[in-house]
This record gives sequence, structure tokens and C-alpha cells, in this order.
Amino acid sequence: MSSNKKFISGKASASEDHDQPDSRSFEQETVNGTEISQSNHDFIMESGSIISVNDKYTIQCLTIIGQIEGHYILSPQDKTTKYEHIIPQLAAVEQSSQIDGLLIILNTVGGDVEAGLAIAELVAGMTKPVVSLVLGGGHSIGVPIAVAAKKSFIAKSATMTIHPVRMNGLMLGVPQAFEYFQRMQRRITTFVTDNSSIDPETYNELALNTDELVMDIGTILDGQEAVDAGLIDNIGTLHDALSALYKMIDKAKGKKKKHEKNKE
Repeated sequence: MSSNKKFISGKASASEDHDQPDSRSFEQETVNGTEISQSNHDFIMESGSIISVNDKYTIQCLTIIGQIEGHYILSPQDKTTKYEHIIPQLAAVEQSSQIDGLLIILNTVGGDVEAGLAIAELVAGMTKPVVSLVLGGGHSIGVPIAVAAKKSFIAKSATMTIHPVRMNGLMLGVPQAFEYFQRMQRRITTFVTDNSSIDPETYNELALNTDELVMDIGTILDGQEAVDAGLIDNIGTLHDALSALYKMIDKAKGKKKKHEKNKE
């Protein structure tokens, strides 16, 4: 890590209203010659998020890992991403004049459908440059979040699991229950196909595949298969995702300067 880079926590940066982040408000410690804010360690532990600042770009990195926790609290043994932590951060990134773009890193097994769709809708509606990178896995409701970014990448070794909506616990075996599942599945299918290059027929075929999973129905796509299906844009690494994000930021800044110049 170069010595001219600093990291600031999203909580502190959101409270400032300056053109440049003010790192003087942080308690600093030195690790291998690099200054790192102590409050930043706490913020990473709480939310899995960090804001990285260098000479040219200010990027927020947001991780979505484990199960996406929704309205019900999961057990302490489960690794979770709490949607009440993610949603305010997305809103803060969108309105912040300091943050240039957002990098979303996913390694999730899915989770609460409503919470996952809420996150995905917010990401899709952002005007800031957003890039997603799937590492390990982007399963179930993680698929809409991955494709919601303006550009998506997946590691060669990563996989994505596509399957229909499921429910745990007691449910009534009545026609209304099955109609509810179908409506929810249509919401997910519509969102994924609207935000990627895969068509609804192909997506439904993958979700309802009975030949691949032993204890379930659905399909597991590795990195290249996800790209070939039109679900993800490119195979890539962290470097590829950041390079794409930098290009998008430069393009956005160019448009802004041109617009300001035309107004003068």
C-alpha cells in the first residue's frame, strides 16, 4: 500500500461537508509505515465497509457476505450482512459529494428475499458509478444484487446458484400460498432480466432445472458460465473491477465538467 493513501470511515465522512475528506479528526496509528484510522477498524468490524481515498479517486467498498439478514435476526453462529446497515450506506454514497463511486464485493449464500431485493433496487437506482465483483459465491438473492451494478464482474473460481424462491417454517398448503410464491419469483426474474443480458426464459430454465442439484432444483453457474449466460458482464479480478470503476468515474466527471461549462 503506497504511503500517499489514507482510509476514512463512512460514518465520519458522511458527517463532513467539505470538498476533501478531513483526516485530522481521526485517531491515527501506523501499521507497516502506513497511517490507518483506529475508528476505521471499528467501522470495518461493524459494517464490512470502508472508504478508500487516493490522489484521484474516493471509493467506498461495500462487502455483502454470508446470509443477508432481513426482518428476523439469525443466530450468532451465522455470518450475516444486515440490510439495515447496508441501506443507509447506499443512501449516503449517493448523496455524498466526496465519494466518486461504489465497489460492491459479494460472497453470499443468499438470505431474506425482501431485504435482498431492497438492496438491489437501491443499487440499481444510484446515479454514482457502481461496480460489483462476485468472489466465492453470489447465490440466490445475491444474484439480483450482483446484476444491479452498472458493471458486474465475477472471479473465475466463483459460482452463482439460481433457484426458485423458498420458505422455511410452517406454511399453509393452499392455492394462495403458491400464487404468492409465483408472484415473488416473477419480481426477482423481472429484476434480474431487466438489469442483465439474460432473457426470462433462460433464467427460468436455470432456476427450475431438476438435473443438477441433489437436494434442490436450480443451477450452479461457474464464472465463465455466468458470463456466457448473460448474467454477469465479465470475468475479472479486483484490479479489473477497480479499473472499470475508475473509467466510469472519469467519464462521469467529464460529463459534469462539460455540463458546467455549457451553463457558463
